[in-house]
Amino acid sequence: MDLKGKRIILGSGSPRRRELLGAMNVEFTIDTDNTFEETYDPATPHEAVPALMSEGKSLGFHRPLEKDEILITSDTMVLCHSDDPEQSPILGKPHSREDAVRMLRLLSGREHEVITAVTLRSRDRMETRADSTIVVFKDLTDSEIDYYVENCKPFDKAGAYGIQEWIGLIGITAIRGSYFNVVGFPTHLVYEMLMSFC
Repeated sequence: MDLKGKRIILGSGSPRRRELLGAMNVEFTIDTDNTFEETYDPATPHEAVPALMSEGKSLGFHRPLEKDEILITSDTMVLCHSDDPEQSPILGKPHSREDAVRMLRLLSGREHEVITAVTLRSRDRMETRADSTIVVFKDLTDSEIDYYVENCKPFDKAGAYGIQEWIGLIGITAIRGSYFNVVGFPTHLVYEMLMSFC
């Protein structure tokens, strides 16, 4: 992949994003030093949260960018509306085993939306784009949920699951949109944006 001498920085510690960017034959370094606090106004439209977080991570990078550098940041959110009006439809990373079980029970037997935003920033330009994918789970049994949480410990994943892991292999019955977006890195968007920047 011809990046015309640009140096790419991945501002994420996610092993999945690192693996996918590497699979795109992009040479890059990882730098996750950041001052951004991942908070937002509850009045923010749900669909806008990933872009807000991704841009915040970009602007919170710990140092100014050099002329030939491009920083990539990203944020993924799972959106699942429930019958409880008091419950936020946004499913972030679970805080505990109980929280992971709660999220997976909420996702069981229904469809949800996964939104990933990606921000590319150079010294004189910033662009953010987002992708959306619909994912459908079969009815998950309590024993399936318990097995997955116990063995895969999905505490670093929005919505408490990884589509590429056991629960995705046995539980996901349909997907409309980009698979890699659900993994957390919409590679087709990243490619288009990199080509635009280079």
